[in-house]
Amino acid sequence: MNELKTPSIDVGDGAAIPLKSDAGLFTAWRIAFFGAIAVSLYLVLTKPDPYLAIFKFVPDGILVTFKVTIGSILLAIVIGLITGLGRISTNRFINGAASLYVEVIRGIPLLVQIFYIYYALGRIVKIPDILSAIIAMAVCYGAYMGEVFRGGIQSIPKGQMEAALSLGMSRSQAMRQVILPQAFKVVLPPIGNEFIALLKDSSLVSIIAVADLLRRGREYASETFSYFETYTVIGLIYLILTLFFSKLISKMEERLNEGR
Repeated sequence: MNELKTPSIDVGDGAAIPLKSDAGLFTAWRIAFFGAIAVSLYLVLTKPDPYLAIFKFVPDGILVTFKVTIGSILLAIVIGLITGLGRISTNRFINGAASLYVEVIRGIPLLVQIFYIYYALGRIVKIPDILSAIIAMAVCYGAYMGEVFRGGIQSIPKGQMEAALSLGMSRSQAMRQVILPQAFKVVLPPIGNEFIALLKDSSLVSIIAVADLLRRGREYASETFSYFETYTVIGLIYLILTLFFSKLISKMEERLNEGR
């Protein structure tokens, strides 16, 4: 008798990816993306004071947000790859250490981790605020990336490893030259989704004096008391950025699916 597989539900912290196969979501993406742009233009043209002034005030914050996001995701990928390999290791110490890291980090809120790493590192060595933010975000997301890499590696048929070993490769050579190249294709879409989630969560670093998009908005609002208008603009910018990158990821997924 064939065993029935329990259906799984894949829900992440990133944006919903607008694939053409999901007509409703694809239509919703277009409405949200172009609607956000239209609302932004309307506000700037009809009420340049304060909306145009706000848009002119925050671009440097957008640049800092990208620096934190890109730096964090690159470091998180490295941490995640090491963690993922540790999670599938047959060495009990390595496997246990990697598993403990994943469980501890995923059990502590990101905001608490940002505070802890920022002040803990500050007691040991003085480093720039933005670097503290990158390290904190990377340590947190590295745990999630570790599970992504573990799942990607384990999705490759075991016969691939056996075939590589039969050709005289060592296990480490087979992992580097056979398994990981295939696993990277599998994990690229989830990594893209984590990138979007990280982009949104990067707003938390504003609490440790990093002049990102949200902090620049807070600075403008505190000077002008235009809180409603400022946070409307900040929300629209985050929405446009998130939807833009979610579309790029959907294109990447479509190309990967075409190549299979």
